[in-house]
Amino acid sequence: MTVKIIVAGPRGKMGTSAVNMVLNNDKFELVACLDQKNEGKTLNQILPQFIETIPIYTNMEKLFNDIEADVFIDLTIPEVGYKHTLAALENGLRPVVGTSGFSEEQIKNLKKIAKEKELGAIIAPNFAVGAVLMMEFSKQAAKYFPDVEIIEKHHDNKVDAPSGTAVKTLELINSVRTKKSQGHPDEFEIIEGARGAESNGVHIHSVRLPGLVAHQEVIFGGKSQLLTIKHDSFDRESFMDGIELSINAVLDLKELVYGLEHIL
Repeated sequence: MTVKIIVAGPRGKMGTSAVNMVLNNDKFELVACLDQKNEGKTLNQILPQFIETIPIYTNMEKLFNDIEADVFIDLTIPEVGYKHTLAALENGLRPVVGTSGFSEEQIKNLKKIAKEKELGAIIAPNFAVGAVLMMEFSKQAAKYFPDVEIIEKHHDNKVDAPSGTAVKTLELINSVRTKKSQGHPDEFEIIEGARGAESNGVHIHSVRLPGLVAHQEVIFGGKSQLLTIKHDSFDRESFMDGIELSINAVLDLKELVYGLEHIL
């Protein structure tokens, strides 16, 4: 069976990579794209590197009325990603979402709708398999090293901070870590924010620079030792295996799962 797919955000770097992955997979069929503009145009008109005449839509209602699909891939930004995912579920499509920055309330609402409709959905802060392993290994380490800080680095066009990967890592660490404050009890910041964001005693530092793609290190401190768990994505191609896995997995799910680790 060929899986019919819609991609939202085809002109973004992640979106373009996803379009390329779908087009080069014999089991997938790209049937349409959702874009902020270019209504009525075709894929080859907005992205000349592709020869395919896939229709482009800006109106979601028209898109879902015109096009029959199985999976909806969203790789946009939080402001529109939630609306896209909600509309996809309401129209019977299975979302695979790489957009980070959703609130807990938004994820909770999407989970409720997916369960009611018995539709599979996957929201993954990071689709790189290595990044998921980095998060899982960090969870294991936190049982033995409760003193920990997270440094995440991304390209300078990323709008949310900290990254979804860092937030997910923090959630996994806090699920096993004994809560404690870190650093000197009387420490103070000469420049506000020098110690980064803080949650349950864990500090998170976000770096945004051109030249970066997606990088994170989790540093654990102990008596006379440091443990660093690090992952680097040097190209967005590193996320495509996870997206492909998610497309195949979401067809068999009947609920929304948050995190790629649930399908590995």
